[in-house]
This record gives sequence, C-alpha cells and structure tokens, in this order.
Amino acid sequence: MAKQRILSGIQPTGNLHLGNYLGAIRNWVDLQEEYDAYLFMADLHAITVPHDPAQLAEDTYKVAAAYIACGIDPEKATIFVQSHLSAHAELTWLFNCITPLNWLERMIQFKEKAVKQGENVSIGLLDYPVLMAADILLYEPDLVPVGEDQKQHLELTRDIANRLNFQFGSEENPVLKVPEPMIRPEGARVMSLTDGSKKMSKSDPSEQSRIDLTDPPEVIVKKFKRAKTDPERGLWFDDPARPECNNLLTLYMLLSGQTKAAVAAECREMGWGQFKPLLAETAVAALAPIQVRFNELMGDRTYLESILKAGREKAGDVANATLARVKDALGYSKPL
Repeated sequence: MAKQRILSGIQPTGNLHLGNYLGAIRNWVDLQEEYDAYLFMADLHAITVPHDPAQLAEDTYKVAAAYIACGIDPEKATIFVQSHLSAHAELTWLFNCITPLNWLERMIQFKEKAVKQGENVSIGLLDYPVLMAADILLYEPDLVPVGEDQKQHLELTRDIANRLNFQFGSEENPVLKVPEPMIRPEGARVMSLTDGSKKMSKSDPSEQSRIDLTDPPEVIVKKFKRAKTDPERGLWFDDPARPECNNLLTLYMLLSGQTKAAVAAECREMGWGQFKPLLAETAVAALAPIQVRFNELMGDRTYLESILKAGREKAGDVANATLARVKDALGYSKPL
C-alpha cells in the first residue's frame, strides 16, 4: 500500500534556529520513515515582508543544507524550491478568484504583521494564506505537520479546497484532496529566550531571543546564560506564571532526549545557576554534528543543486497534474 503523503516548508529568511529544528525539522526526520515527505523552501513567501535580494538565493541553499544536515534524507524525501515551480503562483491566482476577501481579512497573522508594516503592507501579505493553500493542495498531502500558530492557515486551506470541490466538482469526484492537520504536542511551539510568552522567531530583532543552528558553542553558552528567568528556586513544567521556566525545561527535554517525567525529577531542586550551564552543554552537543554536516554541504554547491533539481522534477510531476485538473474543472482550454 502506498505511503500517506505529508508536506511542509520553511521560509529562507535569516538563519534557522532551535524553534525551526525542534518544532518542525526534527519531526520531519521521523516522519520521512513512515510517510512520503515533500519538503520545500518557501521563497515566494519570503518577499511578503522587506527582504534582501542579495541574500535570498544564498539563504535558500542554507535552508536546503540545514534540512539535510538535520537528518532529512534526499533518498526518502523530496526537497525542492517553491519558486522553481510556477504552478504555485498559477494555482494561487485561480484560488484568489474563488476565495472571499473577508476570509483573508480575519487571518490573525495578517492583522499582527500589518500593524508592524503600516502603510507599507502589501497585497502579498494579505494573500499569503492563499499561496500557502496552493503550496499544500498542489501535492495532495494526506497530512500537513503544523504548529498551533498555523492551524488557522490550514483551516483556510481546507475551506478553499471544499469551496472549489463544491462549486466545480462533486462529492463523488472532488477536484482536490482535503488534507488533515498533524500537530505534535511537545516542542511544537518553542518560545523566545527573552520572552517565554512569544514564539522563537527569525524576525525578532534581538539575536538573544533565539539559538541559531549555526551559533558557535561560546555564543550558545552566552545566550542561555542571559536567557530571561525568574527568582524562583526549583524548576517545574506547565506553570502559567513561569513561561520561561517551562520553555527552558522543554528545550532541555527535547535536546537531551529524556522524558518529561525524567527531566522534572532531575531539575526539581535546581537553581538557574546550575541548570543553565547544563542546558547550554546539552544544546552544544546536540548541534555539533548538525553544524559539521551543514558546513560540508555548503562547501559542495554541486551536490545541493543536484538534490534541488531532482526534487523540482519529482515535485513538478505532481504539482502540474493537480494544476491541470483544477484548470480543467474551471473550464480552461488546453494548450495546443
């Protein structure tokens, strides 16, 4: 029986950090054994906010290298660049024409980012969720690994698919497969080192807020030493009054590979002066092999290009077939 398919991607903006690794990529490494995994670099999404055109291509290669360095196997997963397949942009336009504007105006992430951009907010930022829907539905995944903050976008994707199926397909012959979310409970939302109530993010102006996958050991130690904490003695999980404590314990649990119960027992009587060096040492050890492999891959551009070319060809076969089916349902003539 054919494997179920999953699909996910990360924007190539800035350096990937522990949140990307523990909240997404490490999950994909496990899933590639059981599922047919399609994983991409979402570079079309990267320009919905101001970006550096001199860095975009290089950052795309860095994300591809990070995927592989973290354990994604190109023999098991399909790795590709979003912009290398024009089907993403074309299907987005078709979806735009059936998606009610008020569906997009209520998206929480748009409201939050629009406030920051003010008068410079772009149509692209508003339309980001429709492009995301196209990214997903092109590849007919059964499941989409998402964090809690992306659940609303996946719900919109399902709404768009159901709307198109209702208007242009039938219950017996739907045009598009409607995917289900796959949410991992532990580590799905790694928080900032400067504010335990906010998600760790590449867009945070403070480098102190995150541990980048390429940070050298001395930087990792310094960032954890300066991480926001509280004056309480003893460490424990799931206290709403201690978000930073819960976040740092969760990081230690995930990086050390221990159970929650084991970490709770080990750290219950610790103070921050004892725990922070332990966490830093664990993070340095966990990231060391990833950093070695990442540097090797970045030094072999020919190999990376071969992986992305093969990924584009395989992904293109699936995406172009889906696009053709949607265009046929909408009544378009076929190219002569």
